[in-house]
Amino acid sequence: MNMSAASERLVVIGGDAAGMSAASQARRLKGPGELEIVAFERGHFTSYSACGIPYWVGGDVEERDQLIARTPQEHRARDIDLRMRTEVTEIDVAGQRVRARDLDSGAESWTSYDKLVIATGARPIRPEMPGADAPGVHGVQTLDDGQALLDTLARTRGRDAVVVGAGYIGVEMAEALINRGYEVTVVNRGSEPMSTLDADMGRLVHEAMEGMGITMVNDAEVTKVLTGDDGRVRAVATQDAEYPADVVVLGIGVRPETSLAKAAGLPVGQHDGLLTDLAMRVRGHENIWAGGDCVEVLDLVSGQERHIALGTHANKHGQVIGANVGGGYATFPGVVGTAVSKVCDLEIARTGLREKDARRAGLRFETVTVESTSRAGYYPGASPMTVKMLAERRTGRLLGVQIVGREGAGKRVDIAAVALTAGMTVEAMTALDLGYAPPFSPVWDPVLVAARKAALKVRAS
Repeated sequence: MNMSAASERLVVIGGDAAGMSAASQARRLKGPGELEIVAFERGHFTSYSACGIPYWVGGDVEERDQLIARTPQEHRARDIDLRMRTEVTEIDVAGQRVRARDLDSGAESWTSYDKLVIATGARPIRPEMPGADAPGVHGVQTLDDGQALLDTLARTRGRDAVVVGAGYIGVEMAEALINRGYEVTVVNRGSEPMSTLDADMGRLVHEAMEGMGITMVNDAEVTKVLTGDDGRVRAVATQDAEYPADVVVLGIGVRPETSLAKAAGLPVGQHDGLLTDLAMRVRGHENIWAGGDCVEVLDLVSGQERHIALGTHANKHGQVIGANVGGGYATFPGVVGTAVSKVCDLEIARTGLREKDARRAGLRFETVTVESTSRAGYYPGASPMTVKMLAERRTGRLLGVQIVGREGAGKRVDIAAVALTAGMTVEAMTALDLGYAPPFSPVWDPVLVAARKAALKVRAS
């Protein structure tokens, strides 16, 4: 097909969720004769589920390719000029072009654009300390990272593993390594695991993890990675102790990958993520869009900008960008901060604000915590569940919910996510007509029990 006839060229930097969703949506709206699409991806894979990597490493997902939603060949079959193993090294905003380097040959070239999408994702935080780059120390951000970790596990004779960090990736990787038969120690800088929860809810996660045979070391920071005579990792050290390690997994978190954008003078926020308008257009630039883990998003509850690296948001951003690039119209209004995870059979969920988030936003609030069960107490398989709820003082507006429990706990957070998005009060929530039968819920769903208790507390305040 003769691409020279195309009236416009769209260049996409990044071949995962946001970037390729944008390219695919734009292609649905405009044919090759109207819009030429060139996409650059520096890795070996496109359109994959990074969120699934811990479950692939742990053996729940058998094959790597099960995590790939669409291959490079499938994208190319839709008239998207996808260039793999090619890294964009410079954005020339004034000249409307990007410089890219072929990572295999080293060849560099410039590609002009009429419209640009930046979807460079996020990068794992790697601590600056001795031994952090030693063989056997792994991040788990990409499929390449996951494959490298599996290769190390296949070669390693010892069975000691240390996970640094106890956020979502940290606890999920602890489970993966437990499933692989390792003795797992989690070293966590915070007072409790899962800093996305309040400490009292994180304590429940801590106790459950130790009950699963995971050693939790809280209030501790790894200061160096110790290596053996062969140069490979043999232990990690904190200020007070050493922990043997045949493999180390970094689960400290991620930062927006915006070095390229910042070098080009594009605006970033206080979390280092690109700033966009509701149409996902980079602020101040009519022909540049950005989405996925490299952007900051509006928190609909606090009204402040946040950085949240989740595939759900990235795919939505891509759909919005693709619609706008392709001549349609769409917006991304913001998020309420919903996330769910698990470690073995413990489910962990949260949405909205934690106590410290609410304080930072200048909100006054009441909190309640309730104990309930996932099903009617008399029905087989009923398991305990703890729900914590924050409500704004006087108005009773729901501000946040955290849930820790066993089967059936995690996805209950979606009730609260909808209520937050709708701006509901806890009083209004008590009247929600939720599905009930003994195998699924008590007569009063645990979230509604919390809402009822919160409503009483607000009335009394």
